[in-house]
Amino acid sequence: MGKSHKDFQEKIEVTKEVLKEDLNTVRAGRANPALLDKVSVDYYGTPTPLRNIANIAAPDPKSLQITPFDPSSLGDIERAINIANIGITPTNDGKNIRLIIPDLTEERRKELTKITKKYGEEAKVAVRNLRREANDSVKKQEKDGEISEDDRDDELEKIQKTTDEAIKAIDEIIKEKDKEIMEV
Repeated sequence: MGKSHKDFQEKIEVTKEVLKEDLNTVRAGRANPALLDKVSVDYYGTPTPLRNIANIAAPDPKSLQITPFDPSSLGDIERAINIANIGITPTNDGKNIRLIIPDLTEERRKELTKITKKYGEEAKVAVRNLRREANDSVKKQEKDGEISEDDRDDELEKIQKTTDEAIKAIDEIIKEKDKEIMEV
């Protein structure tokens, strides 16, 4: 009986983790290697995540240093960063690529908070879809005679409570990220 609710909770946790990963790619004021998580490099004709072909370090709060495992891929990595449009121009010294993280303008900070809100909305939609699936599953169990009407009502109530908690958690995650972005 509680199986569908447990699955539902696990899927919600995954949704929150995906949201956090997405938010890591939104640049706040300090250097974070996760900023490059979505950068894909054309490596010998195969799109490859940057972190699989290079070491990414944050030697100080305002810069990232990318050291390719294969020095011949330096140009490809530089191109991929430019194409990824993360708003930072890479500099190539022949061995490493450096990204100097510029201070954010007020306007850019506001744009970034809009992006975080969009990610938050996508996560909430995912949670609501999971709620619908869980509710349908419980209603089907009742229809098939696997659970009683009272059990169905209890399960639906638990699902709604879990949904409300998840939406609140998502709002909190977004609020934290926005605070980080607006920090000067």
